[in-house]
Amino acid sequence: MDLRYPIGKFEPVSSLTPEQRSRCRTTIAETPARLRAAVQGLSDEQLDTPYRPDGWTVRQVVHHVPDSHLNAYIRMKLGVTEDRPVIKTYDQDLWSNLSDGKSGSIDVSLDLLEALHERWDRFIGSLAADDYARKLTHPEWHEITIDFCLAQYAWHGAHHVAHVTSLRERKGW
Repeated sequence: MDLRYPIGKFEPVSSLTPEQRSRCRTTIAETPARLRAAVQGLSDEQLDTPYRPDGWTVRQVVHHVPDSHLNAYIRMKLGVTEDRPVIKTYDQDLWSNLSDGKSGSIDVSLDLLEALHERWDRFIGSLAADDYARKLTHPEWHEITIDFCLAQYAWHGAHHVAHVTSLRERKGW
């Protein structure tokens, strides 16, 4: 198994069926509880263990998920409210090495993720069918749709939960 991609790499899509959207929405809604369960009972030493050689620590992963999902939520709202907005990227490695990502309490990020996903789920549930085809311009991915974002971030949450759960399995935690 490739430790970087325990559930496989993201497969880009431009459109989803209503059933696929529903599954993605459910996955996004369940991510906070799944991440919280994945890290439950871990010691500080375990939280500061990289999930793979040269990878982020579990703590950094936990802080990264709300950082990333805050950006995704904002990108999707821009995509629905503006005409083909150019979205801002950020250097996730630099963000993960800031002090709040390397040493901050994971409870703050888990609570943030929970609140964010509650809002995000309400937002997703309010979208009309044609909103999912709205386009955004991403500097790396170029033109993407709201459907693309929905699929990407459903994958993203599951991807990082699997980083933690697969580490726990390998370490017998």
